[in-house]
Amino acid sequence: MTLKLNVKRTALIGFAFFGILLLWQVYDSWCPTFLTDIFARNIYEMTSAELKASDPAKILNVQWIVGIIMACDNLAALILLPIFGNLSDRTKTPIGKRMPYILIGTFVSAVAFPFIPVFFHTNNIAGMVAMMAVVLIFMMMYRNPAVSLMPDITPKPLRAKANGIINIMGYFGGAFATVLGLVCVLSRYINSPAAERNIWTIELPFIIASVLMVISALVLFSTIKENKLAEELREELEEGERLAAVETPIDDDKPMSRANRNMLLAILGAEFLWFMSDNALGTYIGNYVIYHLQSASSATMILTILGGLASVVGFAIAGGIADRIGRKWTISTGLMITFAGLLLMCFVTPTHKAVGEHGEFSFPVLLYAVWVLKGFGMALVHNCSFPMVVELCSSKKIGRFTGYYYAASMSAQTVTPVLLGLVLNMSSAWRALPVYACILTACSCTVFTLLVKNIKASKVANAKGLEALGEDD
Repeated sequence: MTLKLNVKRTALIGFAFFGILLLWQVYDSWCPTFLTDIFARNIYEMTSAELKASDPAKILNVQWIVGIIMACDNLAALILLPIFGNLSDRTKTPIGKRMPYILIGTFVSAVAFPFIPVFFHTNNIAGMVAMMAVVLIFMMMYRNPAVSLMPDITPKPLRAKANGIINIMGYFGGAFATVLGLVCVLSRYINSPAAERNIWTIELPFIIASVLMVISALVLFSTIKENKLAEELREELEEGERLAAVETPIDDDKPMSRANRNMLLAILGAEFLWFMSDNALGTYIGNYVIYHLQSASSATMILTILGGLASVVGFAIAGGIADRIGRKWTISTGLMITFAGLLLMCFVTPTHKAVGEHGEFSFPVLLYAVWVLKGFGMALVHNCSFPMVVELCSSKKIGRFTGYYYAASMSAQTVTPVLLGLVLNMSSAWRALPVYACILTACSCTVFTLLVKNIKASKVANAKGLEALGEDD
């Protein structure tokens, strides 16, 4: 039997990831700065812009509180993702086992999301944190089942290339969120006097993200019929099991083999370390740009665009690279490229060349190169790591193993905001951010390269041209 990757169907599944990255890009880009400003207002009775002008060290002093709030969100995810993964594995409904969770999670998150900036603007810490918690809980209901959809209906040897398409769709969502950040400039709001702050500057990105998330979920629901596809692809999925890149065959009736278990633990351990590094940058880069480089927040959005473009290139070619050198060496190469970029970031300094009406400084060009290297390198990593994890389970346990993958990433994202917040507080230096990320990336690369075996999947044929788009139902 010849296995063929259906590009059209895989791209449609990618609408799930489009919604996920769209929301998280807005969330991660804006919420840490919201928290910094709202705690500055309540602890020091000054906006963060006023505090930055009078005593910049106090901005660093509140980062550990910001880290704790961001970590609590991730702690909830650490608990909920495996739960929803297991539940969706065992769910049977007329619309499929993943779709009920996707639809409920999407609609509740979309309703709650625009209330985050409303509570921030009105200086209501409890309301803001509560809305962040609601969004996170229901996004966890959405996220695991949505990500599990691809391996549910994709044979194992094709999952690396399919994951590239899924991630490219996700980055379109992230790119759209970034464009919103260029239009609605957060630093313009933050640097304005409290009486002159316009709520629509921060409200519009959240509303638009919510609307697009609902649309993406409806597109997914109307085009991907889970139960029908599972039946149609049964033979292909069984053939994929036979061709899987595993050291010992998967058997649901026996305990996981020692070799496969060791492989799983090594992958998850390395993943924990690289997510500690990546999330540290994602959580604090907005504050790093606004409070350390003292540049406009729009520069962060340009960084995201450049990193996203580099990521799209990485996702587009990662599957082909993995076919040639294996997933292990594709990931190791990505980590080494990322490390090189972060090493450059250690030498980035503020320019202190004033530009703009709010006294902002010009943005260091070197940081753009850093984000291109990091975006490309981490695309190679993310493209192959998830397929490696779900390669080690049968189709009956994809939700559970997706939960393992996200448990590792979310536990890292629970630890790293608090740990880095404390490091920034003790060091009183934003330069600690790239050093911290650099060390963790190096450790991750070492663990992965030394402990994970390179097992190549058997080569399979892919559909080409119009054949890859499939037939309309």
